[in-house]
Amino acid sequence: MDILLIGGLWLDGSAWDDVVPQIEALGHRPVPVTLPGQGDGRTDVTLDDQVATVLAAVDAASGRPLVVGHSAACTLAWLAADARPEAVAGVVLIGGFPWDDGKPYADLFPVADGVMPFPGWEPFAGPDSDDLDDETKATVAARAVPVPEGVAKGVVHLTDERRFGVPVVVVCPEFSPAQAQEWIDSGDVPELARAKQVDLVDLDSGHWPMFTRPAELARLLADAAV
Repeated sequence: MDILLIGGLWLDGSAWDDVVPQIEALGHRPVPVTLPGQGDGRTDVTLDDQVATVLAAVDAASGRPLVVGHSAACTLAWLAADARPEAVAGVVLIGGFPWDDGKPYADLFPVADGVMPFPGWEPFAGPDSDDLDDETKATVAARAVPVPEGVAKGVVHLTDERRFGVPVVVVCPEFSPAQAQEWIDSGDVPELARAKQVDLVDLDSGHWPMFTRPAELARLLADAAV
């Protein structure tokens, strides 16, 4: 199966470099999605542009792909399910949840000169980053791509309730499956509360398992593909 890999904020397609060969070894075809505005130097990109790129990858896939979103890009993966509910085999959400209709995509940190730069590691102190060593932190920070304002402040639009029939797997890295279930049950994640099939799987890592647990993450994605 084609497995589309969508990195979260500040990440380009190279974030999946350690995961790609592991997925290939498990018999699937990984497709890291390079989002416009995250690696090409453009700052005029909008959320709609990124959604269009993800949908183009869905349309170009061999068969029905598994769409994987990390962190904020969990919403991008869910938008793909909304736009292509019959073309997507399933959605995997790593370390995050999809926003519901009408919410800003990722208006989370200060914007300067039309972009939202990586804010440093202080906001992610604790379980998010405890498994990252200093070398990895320095590498990730040096390669972080500022997110265009039109992406960060773009508004999520969901239109097709058939998305709730698309199977969902939530990979729980810095939080537990029990915590994720509690958030869903309490109404904090209304989109997943309405989804017909949601599986929660544990992964002992921080928020960026593609850097610290690539083999384990690849196995979870291969299992989801099956």
